[in-house]
Amino acid sequence: MGHVVVIGAGQAGSSCVAKLRNSGFDGKVTLIGAENVPPYQRPPLSKAYLLGDMTLERLFLRPESFYGEYDIDLRLGTHVDSIDTAAQTIRVNGADMAYDDLVLTTGSVPRRLPASIGGALDGVHVVRDLTDVDAMAPRFTKAARVLIVGGGYIGLEAASVAAKLGLNVTLVEMGDRILQRVAAPQTSDFFRDLHRSHGVDIREGVGLERLIGDTHVTAAHLSDGSELPVDFVIVGVGIAPGIDLAQAAGIEIDNGIKTDSHGRTSAPHVWAAGDCASFPYRGGRIRLESVPNAIDQAECVAENIMGADKDYVAKPWFWSDQYDVKLQIAGLNTGYDRVITRRTDADSVAFWYYKGSELLAVDAMNDPRGFMIGRRLIEAGKSPAPELIENPDTDLKALLKA
Repeated sequence: MGHVVVIGAGQAGSSCVAKLRNSGFDGKVTLIGAENVPPYQRPPLSKAYLLGDMTLERLFLRPESFYGEYDIDLRLGTHVDSIDTAAQTIRVNGADMAYDDLVLTTGSVPRRLPASIGGALDGVHVVRDLTDVDAMAPRFTKAARVLIVGGGYIGLEAASVAAKLGLNVTLVEMGDRILQRVAAPQTSDFFRDLHRSHGVDIREGVGLERLIGDTHVTAAHLSDGSELPVDFVIVGVGIAPGIDLAQAAGIEIDNGIKTDSHGRTSAPHVWAAGDCASFPYRGGRIRLESVPNAIDQAECVAENIMGADKDYVAKPWFWSDQYDVKLQIAGLNTGYDRVITRRTDADSVAFWYYKGSELLAVDAMNDPRGFMIGRRLIEAGKSPAPELIENPDTDLKALLKA
């Protein structure tokens, strides 16, 4: 059945090759990863792993033995130099490797601070892979002073771990509020209060002007004119899709590697899935940065390589763990004009996003029931009246049958 090569040994790449084998694909399968460890979970890196609650082996998505047992050629610590879509080859370690189908699961890369403002100083970290977290872990000592740049979920998760370990944490967000790009003011307010209750100094509407230090960062000059002594810095200012290989090969790019509804790119026999891929969604085009999307999209591509001719229908959901709060998000809130608050008890609350009468998304804090029902309603295209959601006496489960 030919040779399928998958570039990128993360969640999407691992899911793709596993789905191929579990679906009966008996051709050759090669999975290529730049890191020296087998595919692993990334979300726990900045939480359980950094806290010391999870070992390296528990991070692995599948046992190391899985790849040999399923006859998957796993090539770790391997860099792909280029793709020749006309010849259907890739260049690896100076040699050409032929493919019948190529899947790009090249993920995303963290945005870094420019060297001109101190981004290259020792002690300035990003949170993306195992190497990043291993490099910063020794700095998490009690009373150390850490500056976190960026008030998105990555920055807030890093702040929660640092505060739990007894560090002095300052977080700066140049926007008007934390989570401004991804959540309603109500969710921002919830997490601001949560972090401040744990001693985190959150400064909104304040940017980083520059970092100071000869070789190692020692201070930060902020846009409000203040100067902050720091021992190290964590940068959480977003990620960008891993498009370099595809772009150099002439594959079409549109907020990521552009695919059709089946996962095909503009080049014959080349597919893409996961953080790096943009795809059709409700008349537009989106790119989702989430574990569930990486799994589902990669498995859909694997099925289509085997001839399923199947559209990928995204069902967006996300999560974030901070202190003892689990945030679960269903749907996408883009275009919302109303937020309904539903509180079930003192420790649980959910914010339901509406556009007119249409339910778009739910942010559920320690409310797994609200999240699951909200998710099922959104996926079914059902939009209960906001007044029903707001009423604490409403049986949410009954809304699924309405």
